[in-house]
Amino acid sequence: MKSGKKILVGTASLLLLVGVTANATHGKISMFGNLRGEVAADNDTNKVIETPKINESSIVDEVIWVVGDEPILKSDVEQMRIQAELEGIKFQGDPDCTIPEQIAVQKLYLHQAVIDSIEVQESKVVEGVNSQINYWIQQAGSKEKLEEYRGQSITQMRQSLHDDYKNRMLVQEMQRKLVENIKVSPAQVRTYFKKQPADSIPFVPTTVEVEILTNHPRIPIEEINRIKDELREYTDRVTKGEISFGTLASLYSEDPGTARNGGELDYVGRGMLDPAFANVAFNLTDPKKISKIVESEFGFHIIQLIDKRGDKIKVRHILRKPVVSQEAIDKSIVRLDSIRTDIVADKWTFENAASYFSDDKDTRNNKGLMANTSQNGSRTSKFEMKDLPTEVAREIEGMKVGDISKPFTMIDSRGKQTCAIVKLINRTEGHRATITEDFQTMKDIVLAKEREQVLHDWVVKKIKTTYVKMNDRYKGCNFEYKGWVK
Repeated sequence: MKSGKKILVGTASLLLLVGVTANATHGKISMFGNLRGEVAADNDTNKVIETPKINESSIVDEVIWVVGDEPILKSDVEQMRIQAELEGIKFQGDPDCTIPEQIAVQKLYLHQAVIDSIEVQESKVVEGVNSQINYWIQQAGSKEKLEEYRGQSITQMRQSLHDDYKNRMLVQEMQRKLVENIKVSPAQVRTYFKKQPADSIPFVPTTVEVEILTNHPRIPIEEINRIKDELREYTDRVTKGEISFGTLASLYSEDPGTARNGGELDYVGRGMLDPAFANVAFNLTDPKKISKIVESEFGFHIIQLIDKRGDKIKVRHILRKPVVSQEAIDKSIVRLDSIRTDIVADKWTFENAASYFSDDKDTRNNKGLMANTSQNGSRTSKFEMKDLPTEVAREIEGMKVGDISKPFTMIDSRGKQTCAIVKLINRTEGHRATITEDFQTMKDIVLAKEREQVLHDWVVKKIKTTYVKMNDRYKGCNFEYKGWVK
């Protein structure tokens, strides 16, 4: 790895170039530079300088593991520990051992994802980050309370979450690829559960099936024109040489995933982008020119080409989102209330109304039925309450089967504010699984165990062919995977 930090050693004027390599396993970064009391050679004079030993309390950070050529810092472990505490996550075993091992396993998957050219859609990353922040806001009660609690602005939270969320998605996609061909037969399912004691049969949580009908608040043409005028002004300023596109993106783009990088999207294929965005971006040929204004599902963009490489492009963009007024929200609520009144009066069924009126393209063609997609890619209409959008779960909590909610506002999967009504079409109370009523659930359990074993074996095999070095104090840990200590 490249080294990029110069530090002073003790009181001497010698500058040492400090980097993390496979052989720098125990390097520590402190306010005093080189820590370990080892000798450092002055290449100019061949003079040997003895550096002082430093008390552990002065250590700012420390490389505790190296996996391949990737370091794991003590601060990485502490950050994950703090995040887990905030989210109420409990670790099995000693967190001082479990957390670094989890980070190391993630690095194995990420390394393989690079080798296999695994990609994730940037828009999905942004959706996930926004969903997480919206959840935190609901838990805290308001944006202001959340910012006060975490000591960060919403923008800072988005920036700090982006890379972690993207890596998490890459790991999940890599895992999905590794187990995509694993299958289990009905005989395997029956055999597995015959061997289980009665009290080990899984408890199936309460599940619900929900239909939804949405109405997006209408954006007045004046607001759309205001956004377009801003984007035209940005284009004019860049064309005149007053300011760079990247600087404008950093200042004004409302895409939190790219704004901090000057609006830059790394090399990406057409299929990873919003279709409208991709159509314009892939037709750009001159890096000095800026695209026309593009409307996507996320808002309005202007795009600047950086480079093309085969079937992938690298671009910068600026995203601006029209502001939804309270007046527009109120009109959507009134519209939905009228539709609900007609459904209750049997003028429409909810299903027909959803097919005809709903603005949600993901459910409209399915008569409003919400689909739950698991991490392994399977789809079902059944949701546990925790898997529903928070606003939907709150509405149906006290509803009976067949009830239709009153209109409410929510944030959709694309991070946009919308209005909705929902119908509870089924509720199955929690119970012990049976092979006749819950075969799919039981099959999923057996399939998950088979996939878990495949992934476990893959990690163990990957460890054997990967350079691993750790601080001596971790060598006595009871790790989940064998082979870390070499």
